[in-house]
Amino acid sequence: MAELAVSLVVQKLTNLLAQQASYMDGVSRKIVQLRNELRWMQSFIKDADMKQEDNDLMQQWVNDVRDVAYETEEVIEMYVSKAAARSTFDLVTKPFYLYKVGKEIESIRMRIREISGRRNAYGVERNSRGEGRGVNERLRWWRQPSPHVEEDDIIELVEDTKALLTQLTSMESRRRVVSVVGMGGLGKTTLAKRLYNHNDVKNHFDCRAWIYVSKEFRRRDILQGIVTDVNALNRVEMEVLEKLKEEDLLKKLHEFLEEQRYLVVLDDVWSMEVWDCLEKAFPSGKTGSKVMLTTRNKEVALHADGEGIPHEPRILTENESLQLFCKKAFHGINSLPRELNKLGKDMVMRCGGLPLAVVVLGGLLSRKSKSTEEWHRVFRNITWHLTKGQDRIAAILSLSYNDLPSHLKSCFLYLGLFPEDVSVQTKKLIHLWVAEGFLLQEGEETAEGVAEKCLNELIDRCMIQVGRLSSLGRVKTVRIHDLLRDLAISQGREEIFLEIHHGNKAERSETISTKSRRHAIHSRYDRYVFLKKFAPHLRSLLFFNREYNVDVEMKRMKIGFIEKKLNVIYKNFKLLRVLDMEGVRVVSLPDTIGSLIQLRYLGLRKTNLEEELPLSMGNLQNLQTLDLRYSCFLKRIPNVIWKMVHLRHLLLYTPFDSPESGHLRMDTLCNLQSLPYIEAGNWINNGGLANMTSLRQLGIDGLSREQVTSVISTMERLQDIQSLSLLLTEQEMFPILTGLSYCEHLQKLCFYGRIEKLPDPQEFPPNLIKLTLYNSELQRDSITKLERLPNLEMLVLGDGSYNWREMVFTSESFPKLEILKLHLLKELEDWIVEEKAMPNLKHLVINRCEKLKQIPDGLKLATTLKELEIVGMPVEFEYRLRTKDFFEFKHALSIKSTTDMLAI
Repeated sequence: MAELAVSLVVQKLTNLLAQQASYMDGVSRKIVQLRNELRWMQSFIKDADMKQEDNDLMQQWVNDVRDVAYETEEVIEMYVSKAAARSTFDLVTKPFYLYKVGKEIESIRMRIREISGRRNAYGVERNSRGEGRGVNERLRWWRQPSPHVEEDDIIELVEDTKALLTQLTSMESRRRVVSVVGMGGLGKTTLAKRLYNHNDVKNHFDCRAWIYVSKEFRRRDILQGIVTDVNALNRVEMEVLEKLKEEDLLKKLHEFLEEQRYLVVLDDVWSMEVWDCLEKAFPSGKTGSKVMLTTRNKEVALHADGEGIPHEPRILTENESLQLFCKKAFHGINSLPRELNKLGKDMVMRCGGLPLAVVVLGGLLSRKSKSTEEWHRVFRNITWHLTKGQDRIAAILSLSYNDLPSHLKSCFLYLGLFPEDVSVQTKKLIHLWVAEGFLLQEGEETAEGVAEKCLNELIDRCMIQVGRLSSLGRVKTVRIHDLLRDLAISQGREEIFLEIHHGNKAERSETISTKSRRHAIHSRYDRYVFLKKFAPHLRSLLFFNREYNVDVEMKRMKIGFIEKKLNVIYKNFKLLRVLDMEGVRVVSLPDTIGSLIQLRYLGLRKTNLEEELPLSMGNLQNLQTLDLRYSCFLKRIPNVIWKMVHLRHLLLYTPFDSPESGHLRMDTLCNLQSLPYIEAGNWINNGGLANMTSLRQLGIDGLSREQVTSVISTMERLQDIQSLSLLLTEQEMFPILTGLSYCEHLQKLCFYGRIEKLPDPQEFPPNLIKLTLYNSELQRDSITKLERLPNLEMLVLGDGSYNWREMVFTSESFPKLEILKLHLLKELEDWIVEEKAMPNLKHLVINRCEKLKQIPDGLKLATTLKELEIVGMPVEFEYRLRTKDFFEFKHALSIKSTTDMLAI
């Protein structure tokens, strides 16, 4: 896909011209010309990408465009790399390099003109106009359903049907939109057809219409389809239907529907534009009128009805998948033959609960002999059958991919690098995307902010799935469906975007493209030797192998072997932007790592680093993310961090034994956004903290009272700070904590240590949503201050934070609190919750509050409380909770102890 390659290179050239201007002196004009020529090609390359599938000439031309774009990137980045690495880049050497890169740029421009001329000479553009239509028409024919023909071999999703039926038959006074949202192949249309033909729906509406929209829609066709289905025109008018103007058609439909309780189903809606051009046709009509959408994009659903809650059907369970598979493979039989049982289950598992994949697999095997040999043959090539075969699934999943803008295509393909079924940390993924340079700047928004928007858009488009949410509802991890991951890998390989190394001995390195820009290692360490041949093109290298459980001697031998192989990387991969060695067993880093001056992301999390990092790391001046978390044996960070002036995320935390960091010079790190852990030191008062004006997250350990005062006084300069954690040294006490009310963006606050006097509510950050307190030794009246915090959603009272026998939450206190955690409040015996306190509480954790006698009676009346988690509480407390208190709760509640969960 040349569009992706060209857009990436154009963006990188733009960034280089802005950020590396000192190295571009003398060739900047030629680079601007080169960028403009590539940008001109962008204007029609998307169309060429779409037409290349059935046209060999166009495909070759598109590949040529992609190759010249990547060649451009390599020439410019190599020049910048050499210029930055040479301290002697002076009057003698500079003209030589300028001449050389100038000649290379001219050569590339000649190639661009040649490629453009060849397109015209071959008449590819003219010949390709009709190409691809056959594929698109076949796909449209496959996908266009008949609403009145229901499939027999389906799995009834009872809860989904019930929920949607309730929405469709509700009696609101105005017309509402009911949306079914999900990834391709999830069964949205099948579910919508079941509802459309449901007797309750037929009896509820005066008239119904079903319209298949698709990406290539025409408003007139849609309007005519609805008019025909609902019989909006009389016989005479129908005869002149084709002659009616489009606006007259819309007006007549609107007037007809005004007098009806109607249901219109718009199946397979891709864009907001569809709704915008049809909305005027749908009046409120009679009470209870509805429009129903099926779409892959949640944003489309919310655009049509911002007050609605789009319904996302679940994937099939393992048993449901197996049942559907048997219906398709054995024409109605509901179980597998004994000799095919294990093999069939293994294949069905590869479908990941996606109904379309199960149907395709079942249909394929229904045409094969029912022998173990034949089924084994299919199983060995199951990925090909599901994603590259002649069946519909490959084309249907590709529709979602092809609809993405180029920067989202890059972000999606990147997920193909991660191992199957892994949960991907969203923060790490965002840092990697930013390091790769995928994302366009949007005004004053940070690159991380743009990346988070992209992540949410991929979620809304059902290309990735939400994994784990934080306690406050933010996405912490994401996952990708196996079949979409297979699509990302196959598409990524085709576009020389990525390559994956597996430990399969049968795999030969010759099958791996040497031009791929990004490589992921999922294999044993002895495969690393092959990486040297990829050096000229490699931009990213990620390791995902995990070998923690080996004995000490083997570990030592393996570590030495690994370090020799990694030296290949440090010496040869001069253009590397991402190096993630999380979990790789290395004891030390050589000085040669300092030669990777284009590096933006260096991940050393969970390595075995024992020695101090080399001073040469100060050469990594383009580094944006340095992740040293859980490098358990690293004792000290060298004082070269200040040289990394583009550093955005410095991640140092290791439980119980973090490396020394208080000595670091920090005053140059004005781009730093994340510093979740660092030791207190002179850097606080030497301009280090005051200059970190981009900081979003800050955590400081080992603070003195005076240093806390300095930190708080500096907060007014850190206008973007969102999270602050302050940990005192033993025997110290927090001073009066005034000055935080200036921090309008500060949402999370954590104090470890004694607090002399808790601030009044108006002295806290005005938008504080999470507060964590440990060892605070709060005064007895402190709760009356905390309960008046207007936006607080989560409160953690930890060990030593509150050492009084009684605690009272008064009526109407904590108006927005949703999560409350009480940890190790060892003196608490009586907890009183008055009526109407915590009106929005959803989740409560009580952990080892051993003197607490019982759950407050006021909580038993709280209708919002959904989860109650009990950890390490006395037997008497839990017995009372499960017996007497059991019958006094006025609402459904999930009670979870350390051993089980009881539904009340």
